[in-house]
Amino acid sequence: MARQAYMTETDKGGSGSEQQPTRLRRLRERLIGGRRGDRGIWRRGIVLALCSLLTALVMLAHTHVPNAIGNLGSLVDTFLPWVGLLIPVLLVLGLVRRSATALIATVLPGAVWLNLFGGLLTDKTATGGDLTVVTHNVNAENPDPAATARGVAASGADVLALEELKASEVPTYERALEPAYKYHEVVGTVGLWSKYPLSDVKAVDIRLGWKRAMRATVTAPAGQVAVYVAHLPSVRVKLEAGFTARQRDKSANALGEAIADEPLPNVVLLGDLNGTMNDRALNAVTSQMRSTQGAVGSGFGFSWPASFPMARIDQILVKGAEPESSWTLPATASDHLPIAARVRITARDD
Repeated sequence: MARQAYMTETDKGGSGSEQQPTRLRRLRERLIGGRRGDRGIWRRGIVLALCSLLTALVMLAHTHVPNAIGNLGSLVDTFLPWVGLLIPVLLVLGLVRRSATALIATVLPGAVWLNLFGGLLTDKTATGGDLTVVTHNVNAENPDPAATARGVAASGADVLALEELKASEVPTYERALEPAYKYHEVVGTVGLWSKYPLSDVKAVDIRLGWKRAMRATVTAPAGQVAVYVAHLPSVRVKLEAGFTARQRDKSANALGEAIADEPLPNVVLLGDLNGTMNDRALNAVTSQMRSTQGAVGSGFGFSWPASFPMARIDQILVKGAEPESSWTLPATASDHLPIAARVRITARDD
């Protein structure tokens, strides 16, 4: 009788663990429709699927977003990596809606984002190089310029470019940087400090009416390098005007012309370009130079704003010289982060 009672309790289609679905199975069934044969999992979430397709299209064809209205295209270009934040949101909404269609559709924008930016997620930093360069927009309203100068000098840079120098504070930067840098030149609101001799220093006309760009020859042990320092005009996002960047775009074209005419084979551009490498408005510059961060950096290297970096508008670009490593330096009292790179001089000036 005891054996029969045992069989009665357990022989109803198998053991208790076989009769009752596991938590994992219940969760899986809930996510894919709650019960087998639920055709609604394909009909639901069509709008979410269309949103995923639109997100992928914006990233894939961002260069075709028109600039005619408020420079919308440049605005999308500047913050393009952040479009990827929509992907996890769409994924969660697809799970909530229990829509297979919506979930599958998120694969497309995910693949596009990885194709565009996946390479930035890996560390491509190499060792070596002949010259360490640093650029920093120090902010004209910097409350502690001396500490900022000491902070960037601590990077050990061979060549240091500073932008947005306030005339009254230039002596402060000169005193703070003098122990580390024997040579320096200031042109307008930009300056260059170097451990190696500087020559052929001149302002670069970027069609502003005042001096915010310069060029100098740095005679390093490995060879001569033409170093450009530039601070392109700021851009603004306005409700009535959109992404106002007309003057920045004109200055970028002028800077591109100057670099194209540069006779030295090794060229380094340091500065605040007020635009990212994706911004089509900087094509006159970016089409002929390489970003050290994109080539040999680790991560996105966002530099602005310092409190919560969202874009890399401070750039180190090279032509002729080979980038070896690129990184972001610790914050100073400025609203920008300083950035650094190590480059190798590959061509000699004969």
